[in-house]
Amino acid sequence: MSSHERPPADNRRSTPVPEALDAFADAFGGEVLLPSDEEYDEARRIWNGMIDKRPAVIAYCSGTADVVAAVRFAREHDLPLAVRGGGHNVAGTAVCDDGLVVDLSAMDGVFVDPDARRVRAQGGATLGDVDRETQLFGLATPLGVVSDTGIAGLTLNGGLGHLRREYGLSLDSLTSVELVTADGSVLKASDDENPDLFWAVRGGGGNFGVVTSFEYELHAVGPAVFGLFVWFRGDDVTAALRAFRDYSAGASREASVLPFYATVPELDEFPEDAWGESAVAFLGCYDGSTEDAEAEFEALRTVADPLVDFSGVMAYTELQSMLDEDYPDGLRYYWKSSYVTDLTDEVLDLVVRYGEERPSPLSTVDIWHLGGAISDVAPDETAFWHRDAPFMVTFEANWEAPETDDANVAWARNGLAELREMDVAAGAYGNFPGFGEDPARTLFGDNYDRLVEIKTEYDPENVFRLNQNVVPKTESAR
Repeated sequence: MSSHERPPADNRRSTPVPEALDAFADAFGGEVLLPSDEEYDEARRIWNGMIDKRPAVIAYCSGTADVVAAVRFAREHDLPLAVRGGGHNVAGTAVCDDGLVVDLSAMDGVFVDPDARRVRAQGGATLGDVDRETQLFGLATPLGVVSDTGIAGLTLNGGLGHLRREYGLSLDSLTSVELVTADGSVLKASDDENPDLFWAVRGGGGNFGVVTSFEYELHAVGPAVFGLFVWFRGDDVTAALRAFRDYSAGASREASVLPFYATVPELDEFPEDAWGESAVAFLGCYDGSTEDAEAEFEALRTVADPLVDFSGVMAYTELQSMLDEDYPDGLRYYWKSSYVTDLTDEVLDLVVRYGEERPSPLSTVDIWHLGGAISDVAPDETAFWHRDAPFMVTFEANWEAPETDDANVAWARNGLAELREMDVAAGAYGNFPGFGEDPARTLFGDNYDRLVEIKTEYDPENVFRLNQNVVPKTESAR
């Protein structure tokens, strides 16, 4: 890939002396890896195979005290600081060149209080870790749609999952966090403690510290739900998308649907004569009775003769992990997004055209149905600004061959650029950021200025800068 297409680098770096590294490692509770260690190359790899960065130090934290030590060490030695939770951020911000990686993967504990309907999960936990424990009690909090995703990045940037229209974003069920700030302080943030910081972390990404634990409200969901998963042949794509547009106008809040333009996989579950063909699929969830679910989704399942229809009652954890195999570690990923106020014919035509022009059969063009509980919250009530848009269109470039990097990235960028020329499109979603090229205001809208004030208070030196960066006043003045 040409150099100007690479993820942005942080040019502020220094190299700690060996004596300082030895002292840091000796006092550290977890494991410290350096480039000379045998496990280093495996440890620096993350989910997105495009990302090839070589940190100076990888600090596997065993608890909050290790996080404090790592943050202070990075700050003292002016090292770029990356934070790895699940490592699924598309932009690859979980690692950095010549800096320190705070790796939370060993901090994956999940603790459920079913009577209070609360769950506390450490910063390295995944969506699957949380679902596994909460579903023992028929409870869930709204998380994402791939079980290997880390809850940290997902939640701090919003969090869109199968329960989004009923219970909102992941951050909307957040009741408190524990986090380590840039000066190494350990703070709790909630509506009652450090409320300005709590406002900021709910949508402001990793700009304000390392969140070592999240506490969420739980809702009665499962252990079984109705899962929608129906596929139609390419000839029916336009009719299916228009049917979804009609359906969305009166959809139940208990239902979520995600249409996506895709390629029929070469799997026994699909007719062999359709393998490799273009298709459109509807993936969704209904949290209610089977009878109501059948009625809710009937128009979508009967818009044409389905290629296959896997819809039916299933375990909630099965629905949550249904897409896991489609997003394996090491595949190459580049995703861009924009919110859309109306699915006009022009928007749907663009979805179909870019679906047909995909350089990789693994890529998709997705339409997320939003609204419901998401838009119940005012845009300035949390740092997550884009509450009112009823849809989001995403260009997911997923491919295998490094030599096709430029073509796949260009496909996603060009699609988004065309979409943003339309009056109905605006903004971006922090979990589908490309390489973070968009200005931070694109994500944070009119909340940006307040975020700058809070950033200036808690991180005036911009220690946490490897993200969709909110620049403190002190930094911008340098």
